[in-house]
Amino acid sequence: MLKPEERLEILKCLNQNSYAELRQCLKELHAADIAELLPTLALPQRIKVMRLVDKSKASDILFQLHKDELPPLLEGLGPKRTAEIVGQMFTDDAADLLGELPEEQKNILLGLMEAAEAEDIRELLRYDVDTAGGLMATEYVAVKKDITAAEAINILRKIAPDAETVYYVYVTNEREQLVGVISLRELIVARPDTLIEDIMRTKVISVHVRTDQEEVAKMMSKYDILAVPVVNDDMQLLGIITFDDVMDVMEEEATEDMMRLAGNIEPEGQEMESSFWTRAGKRLPWLIGLLFGELLAGNVIGSLSETLERMTALAFFITALAGGPGNAASQSLTVVVRGLATGEVSKNKILSVVWKETQVGLLVGVVCGTLLSVMAYIWQQSTILGLVVGLSLAVSIVIATVLGSMVPVMMNRLGVDPALASGPFIATLMDITSMMIYFGLATLLIL
Repeated sequence: MLKPEERLEILKCLNQNSYAELRQCLKELHAADIAELLPTLALPQRIKVMRLVDKSKASDILFQLHKDELPPLLEGLGPKRTAEIVGQMFTDDAADLLGELPEEQKNILLGLMEAAEAEDIRELLRYDVDTAGGLMATEYVAVKKDITAAEAINILRKIAPDAETVYYVYVTNEREQLVGVISLRELIVARPDTLIEDIMRTKVISVHVRTDQEEVAKMMSKYDILAVPVVNDDMQLLGIITFDDVMDVMEEEATEDMMRLAGNIEPEGQEMESSFWTRAGKRLPWLIGLLFGELLAGNVIGSLSETLERMTALAFFITALAGGPGNAASQSLTVVVRGLATGEVSKNKILSVVWKETQVGLLVGVVCGTLLSVMAYIWQQSTILGLVVGLSLAVSIVIATVLGSMVPVMMNRLGVDPALASGPFIATLMDITSMMIYFGLATLLIL
């Protein structure tokens, strides 16, 4: 976020009377700062800024703006200036931006761009946005395996300025198939006359063009790499995905999982962009279903009203017996869902994770149960009440942690997104279970 003094400095810059002074002032500002302030300006000022900054900075600013802010700005800039700005972007960023525009406007802009660049962007637009093909950029550094290190460095000097990253140099054969990779450091320290095939690594971590974006993110995180090559069925190199693109994916996936954990099934984490009718429609089925579940928990209490009448002090602890296990279940659920999403919980670790969560539940249950039992005894001077309350809480928390860790695992095995095993669902289930345990034990030990 911009500091107040930084905001004032930028506004002062934008109020320059001379175009030359404004252009020089904008040159010294960071694109991210301009992009943050731009939506707060009047449309004529926004257009003025985007016309005066150089095309490279304008492309950085444009890509950081929200999609709802683009149509009026692009209309004001005109097709020619917009095409010039989009042409400065890497192909993956340009495809993302153009993919948000109406078909007619997109085709006009592509028609004004250089033929080769427009064709690359059209190719990327054919892939699903949530696949490796939808994420990849076509600006990368590749050399043939039968050239020398000195020749490769000369090629690098020519094409590196246009590449998205030069940390890795990919090696291809005569059929454009990916056969190896060299780091920039390995290339620089190699003897000039050394053949590339003699120093390249042949075990290349790559992804298929149709691989899901979440799997790409997991792979890059697992192997700690800054970029991953994208290949087709014939192992031909099509493009690369860089770490900054994967960071965006991880944010999207985390947002989606958090929305689902909250009982919301908005697919892309775009809840705030939907109408209130749509948002309510997404939530109502869950909330109505959970409402009937809570009524079932109330029915358990009603059916054991005789027990409640015999010892009215039991009513005081209902909220603790309902809330505590639900919170414990949600904690276990969050840990396991996150582990499944990041790949930390693999198939061969599932039983181990469930057992560890069960052990946590045992410890937490004993401590919380003992504490509540002591409080009940001090308040009512009743050993039997303390035993019922404490034992009920301890058993309920153990069951809650087991359910919280097992339900998402079971859903994952069934091919269902484990994030759908939402916190409200588990909490409602535990309300019913804990009330049955609580009043069951009270009926057994008090009556």
